[in-house]
This record gives sequence, structure tokens and C-alpha cells, in this order.
Amino acid sequence: MSGIDPVILLAQLMVVATPILLAAIGELVVERAGVLNLGVEGMMITGAVCGFAVGVATGSPLLGFAGAALGGALVSMIFGLLTQVLLSNQVATGLALTLFGLGLSALIGQGYVGLRGPVVPDLYLPLLRDIPVLGPMLFRHDAVVYLGLGLVVAVWWLLTRTRAGLILRAVGENHDAAHALGYHVVRVRLMAIAFGGACAGLGGAYLSLARVPQWTEGMTAGAGWIALAIVVFASWRPGRLVIGAYLFGGITVLQLNLQAAGVRVPVEYLQMSPYLATILVLVLLRAGRAPGSLGKTFHAAQ
Repeated sequence: MSGIDPVILLAQLMVVATPILLAAIGELVVERAGVLNLGVEGMMITGAVCGFAVGVATGSPLLGFAGAALGGALVSMIFGLLTQVLLSNQVATGLALTLFGLGLSALIGQGYVGLRGPVVPDLYLPLLRDIPVLGPMLFRHDAVVYLGLGLVVAVWWLLTRTRAGLILRAVGENHDAAHALGYHVVRVRLMAIAFGGACAGLGGAYLSLARVPQWTEGMTAGAGWIALAIVVFASWRPGRLVIGAYLFGGITVLQLNLQAAGVRVPVEYLQMSPYLATILVLVLLRAGRAPGSLGKTFHAAQ
């Protein structure tokens, strides 16, 4: 334990939590619209390979993240078409989307194994980065870390302060009543699904472009499922989402540092600790009420 620097630990926490936070904030919007998309893992891994491929081809991490967002959104539209237009079961379709994403990413990524992606530079923040303790901890990260936090604030503002957010929440609470009031339920849900897919794609690309950075098959390693769990932990509220993502990220970083410090605990126990902690938190803390129409199929009366 003496070899663990708390400042570095907290700085690493923000980095590790970012891909989960990005995926979770997208899924929160999707679920507030009344749609349960269990395909987050598939969208994340698709974003990871698309972002890496575009980044390697162009040499630009910015274009890589843009390609990842587009790839995640396009894959999410498969789910949207099947569930909102063809009225397939959301749970089964989401699980199929995860399997599809894992297979598609493995196929696309065959030619990128062993390659190194473009460097994602830190966002230069003069003065702030030189503040003792707080500088290295909070102000020496890349722009995507701050983008994740900015998206949380933006989603909170959208859901609580805008007419568009009110409509989205109305669709999620009671899609039949929203339809009766003249709102386009399917259109609202498709837009939410596309946003969720883009955010999941960004989260995946952060793994392959910034955190690793390289392409490895299955590199999301369950991050999409953790994002789903954190949405429930957060009771579908953006503010609590940050707490959940940082809690998981903190435990992940701690177990990595404990391994590096040579703590005499089997590695397997340390590796499973973030997931066990997530389950424990979900068991101990009661989630708030889910959106009323979550997971329910909408069919407009003819």
C-alpha cells in the first residue's frame, strides 16, 4: 500500500471511469425514452474497432472518435428498426445486438491486431494543470474525459429544463398518453437510441484509442454490462450516474495498483473485485422507480 500514490490513483480513476460513463449516459437517455437496449456491449465494441480503424487510417484521433460515434449509432439503428418499427422483443434483440457487435468487431479488427493507434493528446489547461495536487489529479486529461462530464451536465439540463426533455420523459413514462397528445413516439425513441449508440461508440473508442491504445478482440470486457447496471444504480438520474461510474472506476484502479504493489492476494480475486462491488452496491441500494413504459412495445392504434 505504501507504493500507491493517491494523486495518481484519483487521476487514473477519471480515465478508467470515462468509457463506462459515456456508455451509461447514452443508455440513460435511451431508457428514459422507455426503451431497454441490452446491446450496449455490442455497440461499445463496434465503436472501439471503428474508432481504431478510422484513427489508424487517418492518423487523427478526432476522426477516430467521430467514426466510432457513427459506427455505434448505425449499429444501434439496427436495434431501433427491429424494436420500434418491426416491434420485436427489446430484451432478445438487445442480447442479439451484443452478439452481433462482438462478431462484427472481431471480423473488422483482424487486420488491426498489433497496430498502434494515433496518440490522443491531453487537453492543455494553463495555470489549472500547475495547481499542486489538484492539477495532476483533475486538469491533465484528454478532452474526452471532460466531454463525458459535459455530456452528463447536458443530459441533466435537457431532461429537466427543456421541452424536448419533457417530451422524451413523457414518452418513457406513458407512450400511449404521449401518442394521444400528438407526440411522435417512434421518432423520439429512434433519436434516443441513436444518441445512446453514439455515446456507447465513443466509450468503446476511448478504450482502443486512449486507454490502451490498441485493438484487442473483446477488449470491452463487460464494460457495457457495467454501464447498464450503473444506470439502474443511478435511478435513471444523471448526477448519480457519475458516482456509479467513478465508484466502479475507483475499485478497478485500486485493484490494478494492488497487483502492482505485490499484495499477497490471488490476482483472480482482485480482478473480480470491481464486478463484485457493483453487484453488492446494486443489492444494498434500492433503485428508484423505472420509467413507466420501460421495455414495453409501442404500437399506435390504427
